[in-house]
Amino acid sequence: MAFPIPSHLPRKKDARDVSTQILTKISETSLKELTAEKASGWVAELDDTIRSTKNRIHERISSDLPDFERQYTTSVSVQERLQSLTRNVDVLDDSISNPQSGLVPNLLNALSCHSALAQETEDARTKHDALAHLLQCRNGLRRLTRLVDQGELPEATKACASLQAIVASAPNSLQRSEIMSDLKRRCNALHNRVEEQLMHAYTRSIVISASEVIVRPLVQVPQAASTFPLASIIASIAPSALATQISTLRRDILAHCVEYVVKQPITIQETTSAQISGSTEHKLSLYPAPPQDTDLILRLERLTSVMRFLMEHLFPHLPEPERRSLSLSLSTPLRTAILNHLLLPHLPSSLSELSGYLLLAKRAVQAEEEIVVHMLGDTSGERSVAAWVDNVGSHYERKRRAEILDKARVIVVGPHDESSSFRVETPLILEETTPIAPDADKALATNGADNAPHTNGNTNGQAELEAAEAAWDFEDETPVQGEDSSADGWGFDDDIPSEEPVVEEPPPPAAEPDHPVPAEESTGDEDVEDAWGWNDDTSPTTGNDDTLEESAWDDAWDEKPSEPEPIAPSVVPAPKPAKGLQKFSKSTPSSPAIPPPKSPFAQQQLASQPIPPISPPAPPKPVQITESFLVSGRTKELLRLVEDVLREGAELVSSGILKSSSGNIIMQAAPMALELFRALVPVVNATLLEQSAKEPMRFSNDCRFVGRELQNIVSQLNGPKATARDKLEEGLESLRVLADSWFEDAIVREERLIEELLDGARGFIDTTHQERYDECENAVNDVLQRIRRVAPQWKAVLAKSKYYDALGALVESAVARVLGDVLALEDITEVESHRLSELCHILNALEGLFVEDPDQPSFIVSYVPSWLKYSYLSELLEASIADISYLFEEGALVDFEIDELVKLVRALFADTPLRANTINKLQQGHPVRGS
Repeated sequence: MAFPIPSHLPRKKDARDVSTQILTKISETSLKELTAEKASGWVAELDDTIRSTKNRIHERISSDLPDFERQYTTSVSVQERLQSLTRNVDVLDDSISNPQSGLVPNLLNALSCHSALAQETEDARTKHDALAHLLQCRNGLRRLTRLVDQGELPEATKACASLQAIVASAPNSLQRSEIMSDLKRRCNALHNRVEEQLMHAYTRSIVISASEVIVRPLVQVPQAASTFPLASIIASIAPSALATQISTLRRDILAHCVEYVVKQPITIQETTSAQISGSTEHKLSLYPAPPQDTDLILRLERLTSVMRFLMEHLFPHLPEPERRSLSLSLSTPLRTAILNHLLLPHLPSSLSELSGYLLLAKRAVQAEEEIVVHMLGDTSGERSVAAWVDNVGSHYERKRRAEILDKARVIVVGPHDESSSFRVETPLILEETTPIAPDADKALATNGADNAPHTNGNTNGQAELEAAEAAWDFEDETPVQGEDSSADGWGFDDDIPSEEPVVEEPPPPAAEPDHPVPAEESTGDEDVEDAWGWNDDTSPTTGNDDTLEESAWDDAWDEKPSEPEPIAPSVVPAPKPAKGLQKFSKSTPSSPAIPPPKSPFAQQQLASQPIPPISPPAPPKPVQITESFLVSGRTKELLRLVEDVLREGAELVSSGILKSSSGNIIMQAAPMALELFRALVPVVNATLLEQSAKEPMRFSNDCRFVGRELQNIVSQLNGPKATARDKLEEGLESLRVLADSWFEDAIVREERLIEELLDGARGFIDTTHQERYDECENAVNDVLQRIRRVAPQWKAVLAKSKYYDALGALVESAVARVLGDVLALEDITEVESHRLSELCHILNALEGLFVEDPDQPSFIVSYVPSWLKYSYLSELLEASIADISYLFEEGALVDFEIDELVKLVRALFADTPLRANTINKLQQGHPVRGS
C-alpha cells in the first residue's frame, strides 16, 4: 500500500538531460506538426544549455583554482611516468623473447637437449634390465628343462616354482612381449608335465581298490634312474592338486577299506615284497569270503586290521596337516559305517538271537576305541557307537515295535476275505420269572404316551417282555416258563369265556451283558450271507451291496427252537369290538383292530382290577442262552498278534538279557496295533463302508469281538504284562465306543435315507388326485423295499438282539414319519381317508420281518414302539366316529395323545354336535379301567 513521502525529504530530480528531453519531443512530434519554428526553438534550447554548462564549469574552476592546478599537475606527472614504464617494458620484452639473444629461446633449447639425453639413458637402462631378466629366465628354463628330462621331479617342482616367480616378476617392458608369452607357454608346459609325472608317481605308489591296497614307499620315475621317497612325491604336489588327491583318497578308503569290509564277509592277506628296482611294496589283498561266513565280529577284526595297515604304511608318508585332517575326517564316517552296516541291519528280531548280538555290540565299542581314538587320534569325546550300544535295549524294542506295527498294518489294510469270516457266539442271561400280582395302589397314567415302550427293543412293559420271550427262539439250557406260544397272536380269545382273569408277568427281555463271557467261536462252513428263511410275498430285492438269492433267509444263527413246557393259558376278558370294526378283526388277523391286552396301559388297567391272592413268587432263575454274530477273519490275526506281543515283552523282562530294558516299548505295540485297527479300517474301507449297509455292521461286530476278547486278555495280565493294562483298558473302552457308534451310525444313515424317500410323499397331501396318490404310493413302496433290502444284510452279520434292535429302529423311523405326516393333516376327505388307509397298510408287510415261527405271533411291538399306534391309525382313518368313541372308552387308543385324537377327529369328520361331544369326551383324558 502506497504512502505519501514526507515533505522534508528531498525530491528526486528528473534524470533526463536536455538532449534527451529534446529528442523525446522530436519523437513525439508528428510530421505534420514539425515546423521550422519548433526546430529552431529546439536548437536554441540546446545552445542555451551548452552555454549554461560552460559557464558553470568556469565558475567551478574559478571557485577552487588551487586544487584544480594541483590535480592538473598530478595528471601530467602520471602521464609522463606511464610513458617511461612503457618504454622499459618494451626493452625487457626484447631481452627475453628475442629469437637470437632472448632468454626463453636459449632456455628451451637447453631443455630439449637435456630431455633427449635422459631418454637415451632410460632406454639403455630398460634394455639392460630386460636383457638381464631374460637371461635369468633363460637359465631357469634351461635348468627346469634339464630336471624334467632327467626325471628329477622334486627338484623340478622347486625349479618350476622359481621360474614361475621370475616370470611373474618380469619388468613392465617385457610384460606384453612375444618372448615373454613364449616363455610363459613353455613354463606352463613344463609345469603340467611335472604335475602329470607327479600324479603318475602318486598313483603308482598308492593303489586302493575293492580287491587290494598297495603302498610303495619308494617310487621310480620312468625317465629317472633313481627312486624317490613317497613323502617327497606327495610334498611336491601342488596344494590344490594335493587337496583333490586327499579327498579322493578319503573316498577310496571309506568305500573299499571301511564299507566294503563291514558290508560283506571277506578274507585279508598282508604281504611285503621287494621290487626289481630295489624298492619294497606293502600289499593288503581283500578276497570275498564264502556266504556261509556270517561272523560279524570277524568283520570288525578285519576292519581293525585294514585300518592298522593304513596307519602303519600309508599315513606316515602324508604331510602333517593333511594327515591330521584326513584322520579326523575318517572318524565320523567310520562310526556311521559300523552303526549302519553292522549294528542296525543285524539288530535281531527275536530274543534268542539277542545274546550273540550283544557280543557283537561289545566288540563294536572296542573297535571304536581302538580305531577312532588310538589310531585316528580323535579325542573329541564323541562315542556314538558306545552311546548307541548303551541303549541297545531300547533300540531292540523300537525295532520290534516297528515290525509289529507293520505286521498289524498289513493285517488291517489287507483285502477282506469273506472265506475267513466266522461266527462268534455270545451269551445272553435271561431270568425266569413267575406271575406276580401287580400293586393295586400304583397310580395309573391317563395318557398313553407315558407308557410307550422304549426304542431299540429296550421295553419295560409286560407285553414287550412276553413278545420278546416268544420271539427269541433260542436253545435254552433250562426251559422257560411263560405263556403258551400257540395262543392267539394278540394274546386273547374272544370265543373262550373266562371266569377269573389272571395276569401274568412274562420274563424280562433278553439283554446282552456289559461284559460277555467268552464263547466258543464257530468256524464252520456255513454261508454267512444266508439269513433265516422268510417267505415274503415279494421276491428278494437286489441291493447295491449284496446279491440276495431265494435261500437268503435260511437260519444264519444256526439256533434250534426251544420247547417250552406247556402251561395253562391265562385268559383275559376281551372287550366287545365295535360293529364297524368287526370286519377288520376277522379279515386281518395280524392287524390289531381289537385292542390287545398286551398293551402296557391295558396291563395297568387290568392290574387295577381285584384279583385273588397269589402265593409269593419263587426267586428268578437265570437262564443262559447264546447268540452269534459274524466277524471278519482279520480280528483273529490281530488278537493273536496282541497276545504274542505281550508274551514277548514278558519274556524279554524275565530273561534279564537287557538290564536297561523294561519291555514297555514292546508292550506299547499291543495298544498301538489296536489303534491302527481303529484308525485305518474306516479310512481304507471308506468307500465300502459308505456304500454298503452290511459292512458298517460287520465293522461294529469286529470292534465288539475284539473288545470282548481284549477284556479277557486284560483280566489275565500279571507280572511284567501288567504295565500295558492302562493302555489296553483305554483301547477296550475306545473299541466299545467305536462298536456302538458304528452300529448307531449305520442305523442313522438308513433312517436318513428313509426320511429322504418319504420326502417324496410331501406330507401325504392331496391324495385325492391320482398323480399325488401314485407319488405317495411309490414313496411308501420304496421305503418298504429299502427296509426289506437292508434286513437280510443286517441279519447275516448281526446277533439276534442287535439285529432286532437295529431293524426295529429303522421300522420305527418309517412308521413314526408316516404317523407324524398323517396326523399333521388338517382336513381329510372321505376319499383321502380311504387312500391314506391303503398307504398305511403297505408297511404292514414289515410285520413279517419280526416272525421266526409261522405258528407264533409277530413280536414287532417289542421293537417298534409306535407299531400299535400305527396299526390303529390305518383303521381309524376308515372308522366311524362311534367306533373311535368306543375304542377310546375301552382304552384301546392309549398310545395316542389327546391332542392327536382331537386333531384327527376334526380332520376326518365335519363339524357336527356329535363331533363336538366326541371331542369333549376325548379332552377329558383317557379312561381308567376299574375306576
